[in-house]
Amino acid sequence: MSKLSLSVGPQHPGSGHMRIILTLSGDYIIEAIPDPGYVHRGEEKLAEYRTYIQNIPHLERPVLLDATGAIFPYILAVEDLMNIIVPERAQFIRVIMAELNRIISHLYYMAIYGIFMGHSTMFMWPVGDREVFIDLANNIAGQRVSYAFLVPGGVRNDMPEIVKERAEKACNYFEKHLIEYERIFMNNPLFEKRTKGVGILSKQDAIRLGVVGPTLRASGVKSDVRKDDTYSVYDQLDFEIPVSNACDSWSRAWIHMEEMRQSMSIIRQCLKRIPAGPVKLNLKQIKVPPGESFSRVEAARGTLSYYLISDGGKVPYRVRIMTPSFRNLITIPNIMKGVMLADMPPTYWGIDYWPVEADR
Repeated sequence: MSKLSLSVGPQHPGSGHMRIILTLSGDYIIEAIPDPGYVHRGEEKLAEYRTYIQNIPHLERPVLLDATGAIFPYILAVEDLMNIIVPERAQFIRVIMAELNRIISHLYYMAIYGIFMGHSTMFMWPVGDREVFIDLANNIAGQRVSYAFLVPGGVRNDMPEIVKERAEKACNYFEKHLIEYERIFMNNPLFEKRTKGVGILSKQDAIRLGVVGPTLRASGVKSDVRKDDTYSVYDQLDFEIPVSNACDSWSRAWIHMEEMRQSMSIIRQCLKRIPAGPVKLNLKQIKVPPGESFSRVEAARGTLSYYLISDGGKVPYRVRIMTPSFRNLITIPNIMKGVMLADMPPTYWGIDYWPVEADR
């Protein structure tokens, strides 16, 4: 049978531009070559021309759905160079915001998964439920999507007391709704048919390729920076790391579902244990001494790290960002081989690849 070469998207002003060059034999993909680099954010170079505080807003932009996860390691790296200890109340608020953003990002993932499957209900439900957690983040940080909330030495402002009551109501509501998600989406025969056994990434290949985040855990590897290289107050919290040995596209969606449950548990624990006190250090100016620092966190899509070099000036000498989408890009040639062309969209979206994040 003759082979056909096909160039496919996605092409979208919001989610970024990405090209995958497919080679088809009939209806089956025999080769998939990702061709990234169309977004051209240039964040690392931009960071060398702005002060440590001025960098915060724009460094959130490539990972807009998970703004807290995007800026968290940068702040930790700056604080490491400054050798400062953040107030405990600020540590708890940071974790609450990080887990809210994890839920917000995962709900977007589920919504777009629904669109790729032609399941409009599974688009509308997560988008609607996402507003509940966006409102909570707004109550804390004062903005809906990007916050510039984490700053060296703590957080920008304290958390209103009303957040505890609203967060409990939100979690109670969403826990019940997740059961419906399983019924209409995860256990939907059509979704199972198109995702179970499709897009296989074995445990050995996941480790060999250096995959991170939910995609790695869906291949049977129990790895999470919050446990492996704990930071902030995660070592004081009790939560599980969902893992699946199915290694397919269905299991990647299941991991995202279970992680939202764990995130709600973490938020509840933080709200119960959060102490009184200041939320930031009284730093009149940010003075970063010369040195090098590396920091990483478990962002919504996986390990997100910063390598920071300071020469003692007002701006960083060098900022290097490694995002989970870039790490997981290498899975595309592996999981798409042997997949039918019609199943390419859910297979692609299953790894939660975000072109804007990868092309930081």
